[in-house]
Amino acid sequence: MIELRLILLFVYFIFLMPAAFSCRNMRCAVGEIYHAVKEVDTLSVHAMRMLSELNASVMKYVNPDKNSPDYGGIYCPYCKLYHTRAAEAVYPFAFEYYKTGNRAYLKAAVNAGNWLIRQQEDNGSWLETPETWTGTTTDQVLMMALAYPFLKPHLSKKEKEAWLQSIEKAGDYLVKVMSPQFASINYCATTTASLMVVNKVVNKQSYQYKARELAYLVVGKMDQDYFLTGEGGRVFGVKYGIDLGYNLEMSLWGLALFAQLAKDDAIKQIVEKSLARHLYFIYPDGSMDASWGIRSNKWTCFGSGTSDGCQALFSLFMDKNDQYRTAAIRNIQFLRTCMKGGIVGFGPLYYDMYDYEPCIYPTFTKAKNMAMAIAFAKADAGKVQQLPLDRKGMYYFPTLNLTVSRTSQWCATISGYTYKDPAGDRTKYMHRPGGGTITNLWLNGHGYFQASSQTIYKRWEPMSFPEIPTPLPLTPRIEFSSDLGYFTNLYEFDAIMTNNEKDGAYIVSSFGELKNSKQQEGGIAYRLEHTISDNSVCKEIELIYHDTKSFVRIIEPIIYYPGMEFKQIDPKTVWIKMNDQTIEMKIISDNVNLELGTDEEKYKWSYPALKAYPIILNVICEKNDFRETIRFSYRLI
Repeated sequence: MIELRLILLFVYFIFLMPAAFSCRNMRCAVGEIYHAVKEVDTLSVHAMRMLSELNASVMKYVNPDKNSPDYGGIYCPYCKLYHTRAAEAVYPFAFEYYKTGNRAYLKAAVNAGNWLIRQQEDNGSWLETPETWTGTTTDQVLMMALAYPFLKPHLSKKEKEAWLQSIEKAGDYLVKVMSPQFASINYCATTTASLMVVNKVVNKQSYQYKARELAYLVVGKMDQDYFLTGEGGRVFGVKYGIDLGYNLEMSLWGLALFAQLAKDDAIKQIVEKSLARHLYFIYPDGSMDASWGIRSNKWTCFGSGTSDGCQALFSLFMDKNDQYRTAAIRNIQFLRTCMKGGIVGFGPLYYDMYDYEPCIYPTFTKAKNMAMAIAFAKADAGKVQQLPLDRKGMYYFPTLNLTVSRTSQWCATISGYTYKDPAGDRTKYMHRPGGGTITNLWLNGHGYFQASSQTIYKRWEPMSFPEIPTPLPLTPRIEFSSDLGYFTNLYEFDAIMTNNEKDGAYIVSSFGELKNSKQQEGGIAYRLEHTISDNSVCKEIELIYHDTKSFVRIIEPIIYYPGMEFKQIDPKTVWIKMNDQTIEMKIISDNVNLELGTDEEKYKWSYPALKAYPIILNVICEKNDFRETIRFSYRLI
């Protein structure tokens, strides 16, 4: 019976699933397809189909000119250059050849590896072109070392020597330089796996010693709830700060692969504990909620823009918990909604907002992740299990100062994450959303209703951040401007949060000050309370004017999918229509004026690739008022 089910599943995913995803705007399809699957599912079926699509799209940009110095390199049409990291496609190409026998991928893999060797620096590193960072050498050598066993029989004697020398030089470089003092923690974690794999190709005890040393340094950077710190700025030479996207898509799979290769049960058990916490950030549609972390400036909704992916990690633990297989598959399904022609955009609405392909970074990184997931998979086929956020509940993470709530219709993340970078607002880490705002709000049968972005847009890494007109934040917020500058709850990184449950509703209250980007108070305090019930999300905002009476606005951007309609019914009511659902936005108090659509064209972002329609509540404050309480709600009707 099980074999029959597997055959039926195979037929479904090979022949029927592509039709289900023929339209890019498929916000409901993910849940419908998931529920169509009965009792068992197989990660490799999904991952192999995705790998083939990604590989085929990357192949289009391989340089075929044997007379070119970049023969075999992979050109990025958007960036108009050859990313050295794009040559990491050497492994997904080699893996597809291994699985299918398609010699076009054999040729492409060999040529990509040869091209990458020609780009190598004398010290064994690779520059992350067009920039000069060399920490990504760990990613490149890992792909070379994983690909080598597949390609070795097809390399000439001279090529074998060149490959082995290149892999060894890169391994030696990592032994020399890689540490938490040199790089963010995800590079250290990846290197634990890279050196163990390199050791299988070039046997050196120094690689094993360094890998083990780094592994124990990395797990030592986990906080009390097993979230990995070390992605932000330095305090006394040491990095702090947590990013969920990089943890799930880079660091944890590196540690897990090290643990497997080194047979280190202590590291494996710690990664298992960490993974169990991270699973609460896979939303019901398979999207990944990395909206709140310190690298959320690259959040794409399916993960992060330049990290690998979560499937490799989940595949290593599927024998422990069937939920990990479910999470991996759903995330692949969500990723499909962000693609066109095999090229991954920066989020669900990328191809609705832009008529050109983005940088190929997320395409080749996701390809390598899919190949690793298939290669590493344990208990590849198994039961379909509900994820934590498929069930009603409220989950508070004290070390993050963050709450995730799920009711029958809504799923919400409310963040007061307290990290403060020592370099202040000069860094990319201090313009993430905070202050107890909703950073992600998902509606069953629809998709993202509200989401978040950087508070200001800058090209922190010119290679990764495209040039776009200066946008306004997607994040719901309280704000005011005065002759002292701009102040908002989004810059409140000391908010006090409390959580309660009443009559089946989840109540999250946050207390803080409206601040500027330098963490300076502007003279108005606030209490922001979210009440999330089965059919509604209610917001109550109390403003305390203790040192200024500046004009305050409450900005409520609503994610604007094609076909949605916004209609003002009366001075206090807006109907938001999408598909066969209608949300009523109702102002309950009498102290605000409603404003719709102002600067709508500015609510358009690349990370994540979403746009929004702004609903603005202008707060009325009389001269003698010291406090104002504003109440409004979103309700399914």
